[in-house]
Amino acid sequence: MSIFALQSPAGGFLDEDMEQFNKIFDDWCVQFDTLDDALLISETLEASKAVEVVEITPLSYPKYFFHNLQGNIHATRQLEDKIICIVEPTMGANFRIAICDLKNKTVRLTQTRYKSAVGVEGVFSNFSVSS
Repeated sequence: MSIFALQSPAGGFLDEDMEQFNKIFDDWCVQFDTLDDALLISETLEASKAVEVVEITPLSYPKYFFHNLQGNIHATRQLEDKIICIVEPTMGANFRIAICDLKNKTVRLTQTRYKSAVGVEGVFSNFSVSS
């Protein structure tokens, strides 16, 4: 499960009008289902629009695939059929661990809240999912 997008070497994703680069990948960014389609379009752009084709996956951009996932995502990793994320729901809020299920497209936040990034990183690195 992946999508392909056009990204500036300096960062940012090309918008649907193929005029500007958005900092965040969202519905307004041009996207392709196949690498071949993305390469074809990238080759037809003017030389002034230097772009790279990048693959967008649930691991690299979980918010795009899991619309219920809110807040700033600090780290992600995949365990079995789940994407595990360190999330800061709102700026300055306690950190949480989100479990994003690839099969059901659901998001669940763990009950525990962590005051610091150091505290949640230890749990995150040893986190396991039970079936």
